[in-house]
Amino acid sequence: MNLTNAQYDAVMKQYDLRRLDNFHLMKKRREEAFAAIPELREIDRSVALGAVEKVRRSLAGRLSSGQEAPGEENIPSGMPHKGESAELKRRRLLREHGFPEDYLDPVFSCPYCRDTGLTGAKHCRCFDREVIRLFYSQSGLQEILQKENFDTLCMDYYPEDLKDPSSGLSSRLTMESAVRTCRRFVSQFGKGRDFLLLTGQTGLGKTFLSHCIAKELIESGHSVIYLSAGTLFERLAGAQFGRDADTALSASGPSYISECDLLIIDDLGTELTNSFTVSALFRLLNERIALGKGIIISTNLGLSELQNAYTDRISSRIVEHFTLVPLFGRDIRIRKRIGTKQEPQKDRKTMQP
Repeated sequence: MNLTNAQYDAVMKQYDLRRLDNFHLMKKRREEAFAAIPELREIDRSVALGAVEKVRRSLAGRLSSGQEAPGEENIPSGMPHKGESAELKRRRLLREHGFPEDYLDPVFSCPYCRDTGLTGAKHCRCFDREVIRLFYSQSGLQEILQKENFDTLCMDYYPEDLKDPSSGLSSRLTMESAVRTCRRFVSQFGKGRDFLLLTGQTGLGKTFLSHCIAKELIESGHSVIYLSAGTLFERLAGAQFGRDADTALSASGPSYISECDLLIIDDLGTELTNSFTVSALFRLLNERIALGKGIIISTNLGLSELQNAYTDRISSRIVEHFTLVPLFGRDIRIRKRIGTKQEPQKDRKTMQP
């Protein structure tokens, strides 16, 4: 998992907060147990005094004629192991008064790393989960991806009898091909051509497919940022012209937009196009292509319309580097509203991505 310094700091801050919460929980438990069992306070004091005595004897040993400090195995047999006996007594008292016997043990959210994020020299499994949680929150897609993903994709809205005049393929076959391309994009992400252009009219599933990809990549530990074209250019303009001082440091600021593993630009062509948006898009494409950072663009515009809207330089880079994923059919949103689907054929299974 590749993290920026800011992302790493954000993850470690969660561990700081976790440790602080657990400290307050331990403190509350001690106060509750001590109030119910006053003897526990004296036991706690004896354990602390025993630890101080052990340190004192250790220091005294180091100062005596170069001798090693006596380890626990060299403590005279007549001296009781106070910490051990006190611990057993503490657990018995807790049990007898209706508390769990480990009620005063240290509290850790993760028992493997003890809320440090590390097990030895490696990151703990909980660290990976925390990174994925961060990527979800920064993507802007945390809630929608629970509803829109490969598992919830339904092919019933893509009819077999509706043919695309340009390709001769039905709406269903066109969508099945698009799904295969998107799955291949996920499986090969980071190994080559990580640029997709999803095209087609409104309501055919372009945004849905980008959500499917986003969920898979976030779950595998890749940082993803999703922005509508209008919001993207507002963010970039705000940072460049100083209209929003917080934008540069936000999770959708210029550094994150440049450095995230996958940037999804939704509905390109719906924003107010001007000289700034054209130059900003050109710089962004150049920068991410040079860095090998993935891009998905969804648009209602065809290639010729993109060329007219964003100049030859931009369209040539899209043609050269992007895999074109065309969609064809009827507006699914309208079909859902009126409750119509394509009836699945008996000899053909509904595609389960």
